[in-house]
Amino acid sequence: MGSLALLAREMGHQVSGADENVYPPMSTQLAEAGIDLCSGWQPQDIPSDCDCIIIGNALSRGNPVVEHVLSQGLPYTSGPQWLGDHLLRHRSVIAIAGTHGKTTTACMAAHMLECAGYDPGFLIGGVPGNFPQSARLGTGPWFVVEADEYDTAFFDKRSKFLHYHPKIALLNNLEFDHADIFADLGAIITQFHHLVRTVPSNGTVVTPAGVDALDEVISQGLWSGHETFGPDTHWQGKFTQAQHQTLDLSTPNGQIQTHWQLSGQHNLENALAAMCVVSQAGVSPTEAASALQSFTLPRRRQQLLANDRGVRIYDDFAHHPTAIAATLEALAAQSTGGRLLLALEPRSNTMKRGVHKHQLASAMALADQIWLHAPTDLDWDPNALSKPLEGRLTLVRELDRLPQSLIADLRHGDQLVFMSNGGFGGVAHATANLWLSQSTSTP
Repeated sequence: MGSLALLAREMGHQVSGADENVYPPMSTQLAEAGIDLCSGWQPQDIPSDCDCIIIGNALSRGNPVVEHVLSQGLPYTSGPQWLGDHLLRHRSVIAIAGTHGKTTTACMAAHMLECAGYDPGFLIGGVPGNFPQSARLGTGPWFVVEADEYDTAFFDKRSKFLHYHPKIALLNNLEFDHADIFADLGAIITQFHHLVRTVPSNGTVVTPAGVDALDEVISQGLWSGHETFGPDTHWQGKFTQAQHQTLDLSTPNGQIQTHWQLSGQHNLENALAAMCVVSQAGVSPTEAASALQSFTLPRRRQQLLANDRGVRIYDDFAHHPTAIAATLEALAAQSTGGRLLLALEPRSNTMKRGVHKHQLASAMALADQIWLHAPTDLDWDPNALSKPLEGRLTLVRELDRLPQSLIADLRHGDQLVFMSNGGFGGVAHATANLWLSQSTSTP
């Protein structure tokens, strides 16, 4: 919704909005764009001359603004519907879908198009490392959109990505998530196939090879081109150095070696996906591989907050067991011999419900010490993790003292990563700032 507000502002509309628990980097972007943001939802904050009210999917019946809009007969729509009707229908759309890696892969694709001179538009859920904002119109024909399978609005229970009508659709991976709206993996597979049904016959669906859930999506019907990446395809890649700084890529145009700043198998797979996608838009493999050299991760994706006195502190968006494990694997690969420390907030509705509780211990297995935020509203008992994690787990009920507790335990060589799909009470930045403030060295 914040990215959508930025696009509407760039299109010349006067934009204001309301939300709660707004935190950087999105709140900073909105302020810099001159978009007024009210805290909480109050009917009096809606301008009297408002032409259209865009309602996000976080708002339900009973919300005071929703009730006011309905009672007064005010014009309203959903974010995906507005985007599809007013912007995307004039562009060639690249939709980046999947359970994991949507933000990073969308950023990669937009950066590759940019480096190739296409001046793409984009709307991304996070703040890209290579662009100053999470959304822009661009002047080129292509528009990259992070395509979420979550439902559209309280009045439209279809997945958001069904409003985007892409020319190129990437289905990057598929696992069970969003237990608050999907009964099982089969229900999500249905929505992904609905997306496939919207891709025209002269368009392309891109999938990784060997993913059973996505193979099932495709088996239900495909009317467009189909491109795959990964093992036994034309698009493959591997690391050639222990620090994961050099990539050997196999492409339809032959072998390419390139260097980049990232680590982790999940980032390599996202890069292959992005290269495969932009090749369908006309970017050569050589141009795409070259763009990887200057690519930087979006904020809150292994974002380095502090690097001082031999300690590195990161902020990360991971909140699903697969993403947690992948991020820890990437950080472990760049270890200098110190400990890998994890502070995790199980904030998503799926995590709060305990849907992944049996996978969580194995997902965190690479961490030497774990601090798990355990508020009273969890629907499961986190103490059950104590035995499989063998004394490495500390449950945290209150966050106020967590930064001081973490700082007291840090030592040279440690990597500390905070993981949450929310603000985590600001403890990541508070811990990094406290660590830096105690430094006796020159910043």
